[in-house]
Amino acid sequence: MDDGIARAGIHPARYDVVVAGGGPAGAAAALALAGAGRSVLLADAATGAPSVGEALPAVARVLLRDLGAEDLLDGRHHLPCHANLSAWGSAELAAQDSINDPHGHGWHLDRARFDRGLRDRARGGGAVVAERTLVRPAERHGDGGWTVELRGRHAPPAVRCRWLVDATGRRAALATAAGARRTVDDRLVALHLTLPAPAEPVADASTLVEAVPDGWWYTALLPGGRRLLARYTDADLPSARTGGAEPLPGLGATRHAARWAAAHPWPAGAPVRRAPAHTARLDVVTGDGWTAAGDAAAAFDPLSSQGILTALYTGLRAGQAVHRHLGGDRTALAGYASELDTISAVHLRNRRAYYSLEGRWPEHPFWHRRRVAGAARPAAGRGSTRPVPPAPTGAPA
Repeated sequence: MDDGIARAGIHPARYDVVVAGGGPAGAAAALALAGAGRSVLLADAATGAPSVGEALPAVARVLLRDLGAEDLLDGRHHLPCHANLSAWGSAELAAQDSINDPHGHGWHLDRARFDRGLRDRARGGGAVVAERTLVRPAERHGDGGWTVELRGRHAPPAVRCRWLVDATGRRAALATAAGARRTVDDRLVALHLTLPAPAEPVADASTLVEAVPDGWWYTALLPGGRRLLARYTDADLPSARTGGAEPLPGLGATRHAARWAAAHPWPAGAPVRRAPAHTARLDVVTGDGWTAAGDAAAAFDPLSSQGILTALYTGLRAGQAVHRHLGGDRTALAGYASELDTISAVHLRNRRAYYSLEGRWPEHPFWHRRRVAGAARPAAGRGSTRPVPPAPTGAPA
């Protein structure tokens, strides 16, 4: 919790909104609500493995500007990314250069610093921030409010609030406890590790996406010269197994990812981490006293480049909708839900378009599944040019 409040032992008993989850979606919701004059408690559980890295597209500057946080992007702590490269539909690399983007270049984030900066900005905007604190709704009251239990070293045992925002990530802990159901669209997982910085700095900070018969590889530099290396495949395929002689099986068969990884020392004994990367959506994103944002509402295949961007946007829009709802606008939450429907539909269309452009292994299970799904829900406007999938923004956590 805010250090001054913790030292003084003063804990407001009531808030307009409690936001569960201190990632980009939760921080954006808290910023929007506090900026509108609402009293907000932002609870960051800080559970699970920390996020390794994140590619942030240039257009995110617009959202960060709306949140009053554009200055969080700087070249001292985050690494500019000027191009996305892909071997997709062909073994040859195709490039998408940021010089053609009106918003400029993207970024490889120091994710922990970025998230911390957003929470600090929420604190500075008037929100109370409870670090390492879990939220558990304990009682729903007749007046529509909640009693919420808080589990954290410096948090009060319970507070009252009028509304809850679930930004707990793919778990959607509050929404599912309230009866919302999660629909999972595929079985995509990420197997990933971080390679140490080499003795000689690597100059090229482009992202690389390379399709292979059982999925695709992603690699990018991280701030400080380390490299994130990830293999995306389906959870039930042999390529998703770990623990063998090769830390990341199949890397040697790649044409580009292996070469980029070879510039870095291999971390002896480093465990390969596994993270969910599937597309999923709640059947309802707002209910009796709660609203979901970020991955809790809709989690997307990282190939679509909508991860952190969607988290920021849905957090902002959820905060605005809840503020209007509490002010008496009975259409605000339905409008937010409709907007999430549109975002999800756009994601599915883009995902089908990207995957359909890789046709070298049509009978391999990974690609066959996506081809069948695409045939069932055809994408309009399919082009014939070489694809350059955007940099995955749902980086492994």
